[in-house]
Amino acid sequence: MVGASFVVRGPSGVAVRDRLKALTVEDERVLRLVGEHLGSLASGDLKARCAAGLEHGNESWASRKRVLTGLSSSRWAGSLTKATHDQWALARRGQAAHIRQLEAAVNTIRHRLSLPLGERGSKRAAGGYRSRREWHAKTRRLRVLEDRLERARADWAAGRVRVVRGGKRLLNSRHHLEQAQLTEEAWRVRWEASRRFVQADGESGKRYGNETIRIGPDGQVSIKLPAPLAHLANTAHGRYVLTARVSFAHRGQAWRDRVEGNRAVAYRIHEDTGRRRWYLTASWTLPPAQTVPLTAVRAGGLIGVDTNADHLAAWRLDQHGNPVGVPRRFAYDLSGTADHRDAQVRHALTRLLHWATRHRLAIAVEDLDFTAETTREKHGRRKKFRQLISGMPVARLRARLVSMATELGIPLVAVDPAYTSRWGAQHWQKPLTSTTRNTTRHDAAAVAIGRRALGHPVRRRTAPPRTHQSDGYGHRTVQARPGSPGREETRPRIPGPRTRSVPPGHGANAGNQNAQHRPGRSAEQGFWQQDSLPLSL
Repeated sequence: MVGASFVVRGPSGVAVRDRLKALTVEDERVLRLVGEHLGSLASGDLKARCAAGLEHGNESWASRKRVLTGLSSSRWAGSLTKATHDQWALARRGQAAHIRQLEAAVNTIRHRLSLPLGERGSKRAAGGYRSRREWHAKTRRLRVLEDRLERARADWAAGRVRVVRGGKRLLNSRHHLEQAQLTEEAWRVRWEASRRFVQADGESGKRYGNETIRIGPDGQVSIKLPAPLAHLANTAHGRYVLTARVSFAHRGQAWRDRVEGNRAVAYRIHEDTGRRRWYLTASWTLPPAQTVPLTAVRAGGLIGVDTNADHLAAWRLDQHGNPVGVPRRFAYDLSGTADHRDAQVRHALTRLLHWATRHRLAIAVEDLDFTAETTREKHGRRKKFRQLISGMPVARLRARLVSMATELGIPLVAVDPAYTSRWGAQHWQKPLTSTTRNTTRHDAAAVAIGRRALGHPVRRRTAPPRTHQSDGYGHRTVQARPGSPGREETRPRIPGPRTRSVPPGHGANAGNQNAQHRPGRSAEQGFWQQDSLPLSL
């Protein structure tokens, strides 16, 4: 059953970042001391939170905060306990996702082992294994996965999580320094920087929205030092003022309005050891925006977008679902560093949004989730296909598109991705191809996505017989009405003749194209069949 389309809600928060320029040696020393001291407290608090497990409650939370207050301050303790609890909750959600992935892999292997060797699979389920050797190897892997699943379920039931402050990937790179192209000293610097803690939650009603890390409208940054480091203060009340000033180029006016109104703003200070720079990130929540009704979004048409591994294929459609103009392609290159890939995605989305802004149209995208499509158990030896699916920036592109479209006031419509590429190529690629335009499969998929977002069926009307296109034998009933449930599903095969022009008893071989004494297949794709006229008439 194809899911209903819906208008995507906007982001619930925003974050901006600026560089702390012209820091003195003393400023950097104080920031490192504060980060290392609070980082050690965060490590101890995370250990206590993980030990509490599912028995954690308000009393244990208050007890942890009292312990940290004497070693820092009340507000620092609040930020520490909240950050460690959020980290535990994130690990808990990751543990649940890992269990679901193991369950899917175990069920897939069990299903494939139950099938005969070499049996072909379908789109919804994989087939049997190719050889007896592969079947035997998968039985051994099934035992391994079952043991992992049993341990993961036991940890879930007991509330045990495994968290690494600083990141598990960076920790493992310590044993592979040559592969990570790092020296032991460089790794140690990066490891210590990742384990520092210099972040504070905002509080509405307080001066400039944050009493711990206070930033005024002029960009002056002052930090409330923890109790053991109060002797490093250079101003009154145990505060340290940095020489650097911040001025956010992006959303600077929105940040300044919140600061002047004493509304809550959270801050985080971290060091980029690769560039030897310090950055400050400001974040705050946004009120829930009222979404535009789907009927209003469909009124003037929209732009259908098909997401691919190296480009976005887009086509403009009017309110009736007809393609307008020529298709557009917004390419990006996902090779290189993470910053380069992020910049490529952002540049492609910027061009797409500018095109939508010029025509004042909404954008229709697929509600993609490839978590179940990248497993080795489903696709087996198809490594290139798995790498292709894994390489598509689904999560990052979705987050970027929602944020940037909300900023420009462009509505987004999410549609079910079922059969969009298949039906688009089957019903729209050939009709939209001409001598001057070569329509690709991705362009046709963009048309299918746009039509589904507009509420129109993806598949086109079935043509009547060539000799009776004036509806002489009644209205064509193959096309379902807009309100018919399941009209986008695969139509069942109806045996027998499909038109009234065929005499009774002549539809025995209607579904077998090879049984007809004529070359090739019919242009109407098997929805109707008519006997050839005898040449002797």
